[in-house]
Amino acid sequence: MGRFAGRVAVITGAARGIGFGTAVRFAEEGASVAILDLDEAAAAEAAAKLPLVDGAKAIGVGCNVADAESASAAVERVVAELGGIHVLVNNAGVTRDNLLFKMTEVDWDLVMGVHLKGAFLMTQAAQKHFVEQRYGKVVNISSTSALGNRGQANYSAAKMGIQGFTRTLGIELGPFGINVNAVAPGFIATEMTDATAARLKMDVDEFRRLSAEANPVKRVGEPADIAAAVTFLASDEASYITGQTLYVDGGATLG
Repeated sequence: MGRFAGRVAVITGAARGIGFGTAVRFAEEGASVAILDLDEAAAAEAAAKLPLVDGAKAIGVGCNVADAESASAAVERVVAELGGIHVLVNNAGVTRDNLLFKMTEVDWDLVMGVHLKGAFLMTQAAQKHFVEQRYGKVVNISSTSALGNRGQANYSAAKMGIQGFTRTLGIELGPFGINVNAVAPGFIATEMTDATAARLKMDVDEFRRLSAEANPVKRVGEPADIAAAVTFLASDEASYITGQTLYVDGGATLG
């Protein structure tokens, strides 16, 4: 029996990248999994690939996390189809990088809406179920960019906001049996970071090599590295941990 046998985990933005890697890990450990993504077809396709065990199920759900009605409907659909909700991973994210003087209001609002408002709306929709059952785990995905990163005023602000959001919910929801924590990834090899390389007009392999050289462990991270941290914080082994942000970055922020 896996750590999440009989549990239902919801991961937003999980059709690819870190979200999908996290969904795979939950499935391997016995959870039924709901993959939420703006593109429902992509979500359903990703759900069909999960390595389910012990009779667990998986579904793909279309959801705009920045829209209150869509977030609420997605959570209620998960509860109806999978029989409950025990874990929420707020992973959905986008980037619209630019220097401040070039950044548009649309760029700012979109990034804030998906990352920060999305985490707020999804957690608000899930918490009523968590409170009723006196049990729930929320893991929010922040980033090392929360500490500041050139060309990412919107993304950095949103990701640091996630950390404040996490700390506050740790205080508010702890008395109801709900743990709320965050994981702040460093450089992870995904389509999103490959897109950053393209924006910088760099070769992907060279971009990854330089990123690996910039941290003490001398390698880039993989989605599985983040999935391991997320599933730990979502497990009962971490029941005495709440309101914390765990940096998973190969030591890049130590210097």
